[in-house]
Amino acid sequence: MTETRFEDRLAELHGRIAAAAGRSGRPAGAVRLIGASKTVPAVRLSAAVAAGLADLGENRVQEAEEKIPVVVPRPRWHLIGHLQSNKARRAAALFDCIQTVDSARLGLALDRHLAELDRPAPLDVLVEVNVSGEAAKHGAAPGDALALVASLRRDCPRLVVRGLMTVGPLVAEPDLARPAYRLLASLARSAGLHELSMGMSGDFEVAIEEGATMVRVGSALFGARG
Repeated sequence: MTETRFEDRLAELHGRIAAAAGRSGRPAGAVRLIGASKTVPAVRLSAAVAAGLADLGENRVQEAEEKIPVVVPRPRWHLIGHLQSNKARRAAALFDCIQTVDSARLGLALDRHLAELDRPAPLDVLVEVNVSGEAAKHGAAPGDALALVASLRRDCPRLVVRGLMTVGPLVAEPDLARPAYRLLASLARSAGLHELSMGMSGDFEVAIEEGATMVRVGSALFGARG
């Protein structure tokens, strides 16, 4: 069987995103496709960016350090994996957006390191919320999310809180993730935030229907990974 070309997978995904956005009463351009690029070699990522993929998301700081300098043309890089405070300085130097800020301590560490690094512009961040309550997932509890957003806005002037992020619940059918995504959207409205990063390869259309402005797609874009 001939493998589907990346350009064809990208076009198909853009079509599915546009259709889901339309069902939520929004234009296709309201949703940003982030290629979840964990374990994908840098040479493939450069080709993906050349084909029109503008955003890439990495899970690990160490892997990102190897890829970011060599992927050209440079995309917008997102950290979409858990970040420990002891790696905050390295992350602050690398990424355009950190989507997994889940504590005031981590926010303060990032803010401090940005000052030390003398970055010319504020760093975009999202607050990660564990909407499913699953013990294996990271993120602030839904009841703590608004207070964390307020704390970051007050105490971290070098960070710009753009929105909320979550890893959806492990469910048998995509529709079963809707309540979690609706909760995240409700929290974002309460905080006056516009960005919602939610949805992956298996359920991104449901997430878009519930208000996602960013979807993190790996296997449906790059193929299965080991």
